[in-house]
Amino acid sequence: MTPKELKAEMRAERLALRAGIPADTRIEMSLAMAEHAGEAVAFDPGTIVSGFLPIRSEADTRPLMARFQARGARLCVPAILDRQTIVFRELVRGAPLVGTGFGTSGPGPDAPVLDPEILLVPLSAFDRRGHRIGYGAGHYDRAIDRLKQKGMHPKLIGIAFDCQEVAHVPAEPHDVSLDAILTESGLRFFASWIG
Repeated sequence: MTPKELKAEMRAERLALRAGIPADTRIEMSLAMAEHAGEAVAFDPGTIVSGFLPIRSEADTRPLMARFQARGARLCVPAILDRQTIVFRELVRGAPLVGTGFGTSGPGPDAPVLDPEILLVPLSAFDRRGHRIGYGAGHYDRAIDRLKQKGMHPKLIGIAFDCQEVAHVPAEPHDVSLDAILTESGLRFFASWIG
């Protein structure tokens, strides 16, 4: 089996497990994530943090984003411009939300586009080394690559539930590793967080 086929199989298995978590349990798990990481992630006031508004059975990062905002973070969320490109639009309280592609919602095209320094990254599976499997479209990999081409080194925090962990993600050359992983049981930093 090729790495791509293995990833597709792991993606399907882990997303099915995630989808099996009852909605009220997912809410409790998302609140636990905010407790684990709300103060533990260090950043200066004014730091731009990209979160995401949940779709399907994803963890709800809004409680965590609210904690970060209370500590001075500027928030943004992804918007899919075309099949290849996402940008990060500033999220401000009270701004109307519109469909932003791939089933997501966020601020409209009039919102400022920001370059995040910390990204909360949705994913389908991850391993203990910080390798991740996304949803298969490569949006985040390309967005992160664009930020790096601008000379930025964004910190990537994977957002998942414990049931999405696998023993080993088959890494491919284009894959981007996480700097930390946040689940309902805690926040784990990898060595790259310090680098």
